[in-house]
Amino acid sequence: MNTNIFEQIKKINAFNQEFWRARELFKLLGYTEYSKFLPAIERAKMACEGSRQAVKLHFAHVSETQPSRNQYGLIEGREIDDFHLSRYACYLIAQNSDPRKEEVARAQTYFAIQTRKQELQDQLIEDRNRIYLREEIKEHNKKLASTAKAAGVVNYANFQDFGYMGLYGGLRQKEIHKKKNLKSKETILDHMGSEELAANLFRATQAAARIKRENIFGQSEANKTHLDVGKKVRKTIADLGGTMPEKLTTPANIKDAKKRFKSSKKKSKILNLKSK
Repeated sequence: MNTNIFEQIKKINAFNQEFWRARELFKLLGYTEYSKFLPAIERAKMACEGSRQAVKLHFAHVSETQPSRNQYGLIEGREIDDFHLSRYACYLIAQNSDPRKEEVARAQTYFAIQTRKQELQDQLIEDRNRIYLREEIKEHNKKLASTAKAAGVVNYANFQDFGYMGLYGGLRQKEIHKKKNLKSKETILDHMGSEELAANLFRATQAAARIKRENIFGQSEANKTHLDVGKKVRKTIADLGGTMPEKLTTPANIKDAKKRFKSSKKKSKILNLKSK
């Protein structure tokens, strides 16, 4: 069995996301009947849940119409159940299928390698996004500080707290710091993922814009404005079904991301030189 066959049955949906159909995958894993394959899917779903991953994100249950001929030779549609599986789901299914099957052993190796490659690629993308957004928010915080000062803000730390309280459901900067279990000298922005950084960048840019646009003046009014902007960003996240910023995972210091990204660029450069 050629391991590339798993890539040959891979599908791409309307959102440019890859997936595999369970009713195609089961045959490549050596199962003769789909019904006998379903227990492996259920075990894989339990493993997915145990790893704190969103099961529905990796195992999308679907009903599809399959054309077939009836007893009179006429074409009619028959509804069949299926699953659209992510690469990670395929890996978990292979790990939870009959290990006595040679096809399963090969699939385990293949999807383990491919899943790890995907994890590394995803990590690299996240590192790049974090580095970019961290620099962006650094610059926009300078602009926000300048705007706040021009608007009569004397206590900038207090002004910042109001923005955080709006975005983080009432939590001040020190409370966010504590929630992330950071050391006293660590900065909360250095321990935010790209999603959280993007939310804070939006808060900072919109707060500065509104203060200027509405000619806000005075510490009290500027604080209220920053609080309101933070609340509106939080509401937008809720309306989109997103995770509240205080519930997002806390990554390691962004210094680690910079090291990984720098190392990957060096490796890429070496590989490019060797290929010439």
